[in-house]
Amino acid sequence: MNFTYANSAQIFFGQGQIASVATAIDADAKVLVIYGGGSIKKNGVYDQVKEALSGHKWIEFSGVEPNPTVETLDKAVALAKSENVDFILAVGGGSVIDGSKYVAAAALYAGEGWDILERKYQVEKAIPIGAILTLPATGSETNMGAVVTKSATQTKLSFLSPAVLPRFAVLDPDVMKTLPERQLVNGLVDAWVHICEQYLTSPQGAMVQDGYAEALLKNLLVLAADFDNRDNDSWRANLMWTANQALNGLIGSGVSQDWSTHMIGHELTAMFGVDHARSLAIIQPSLMRNQIKYKKAKLEQMAVNVFGLSEGEDLSEACIQAIEAFYNGLDVQTSFADYEGTKDEAVDAVIAKLQGNGMLVIGENQSIDIATSRAIVAQAFA
Repeated sequence: MNFTYANSAQIFFGQGQIASVATAIDADAKVLVIYGGGSIKKNGVYDQVKEALSGHKWIEFSGVEPNPTVETLDKAVALAKSENVDFILAVGGGSVIDGSKYVAAAALYAGEGWDILERKYQVEKAIPIGAILTLPATGSETNMGAVVTKSATQTKLSFLSPAVLPRFAVLDPDVMKTLPERQLVNGLVDAWVHICEQYLTSPQGAMVQDGYAEALLKNLLVLAADFDNRDNDSWRANLMWTANQALNGLIGSGVSQDWSTHMIGHELTAMFGVDHARSLAIIQPSLMRNQIKYKKAKLEQMAVNVFGLSEGEDLSEACIQAIEAFYNGLDVQTSFADYEGTKDEAVDAVIAKLQGNGMLVIGENQSIDIATSRAIVAQAFA
């Protein structure tokens, strides 16, 4: 269990913390505020940001869509370059924060920004970033990863770099008050799978990582069971903090990680417009069953320590069924039927995309080749 772990992002957690931005950004920095479709102007967040930045020179860029596209983000890159921006403030959920990371990196690169996603350029420098989180789900506000889509080719890829780790993150649960129910559900599911990708691998004796992952998963079970009481300060705060801790690097330190559910799920989002979290719920149970040879021990551990199931002959399958019940209880489907043409044609299209994106062998054991991916997708598609 050898690892190096560091997370330098400063967190301002709690009600009224957006005001902290005033002192978190250097007074002489020129700030580019990046946000999405304008909901922050309806829920009061924009006004709080405006007040916090009243002593700064700042400009804004809006219109970053869910599953941010390089086509939109490159416009923000051009703005950042032409205005000589010193700092980027991302105000939104994971999509806005991911997109801002791309802008921060691409703005200091002379080539095409998409080179970053295709691994033709390794990001070593970026415009400093801060984040105001409005939708808890991805943990992007305190990690160094980002996912960007190229709509022209329906390609969704990711990149990692310490250079784009936000300098600070504001987590004010009050901003969740106006979120639609669907987005809160997506946050629960997204955080759940993030934890599973780092936990449902093989036993490695990492007591702290396993124990913390199990605590976070149990948090999400409690929050899901209490979903009817989601208009509650404690419920909001606990989801926001759990989702953050799910992917800040801690529970994945020193242990093997999977991420194959994400790699396949990304194709469903890029090709069929499936919400990111819901694409994961579609793929994960099928992938667990396909890879049960490798994941049996951890599924059994999860069954006992998270779901409280009794020891039994089919404990690993019982755990997968419990995961499906968790999703179904939130009205999230674990089978996909919203495709055109035949099932075979839809499966072929997904596999062709995986091949085109170089996802020829994935998973923590490199045990999911293209034929195995095909079997997983076929099982997940109705």
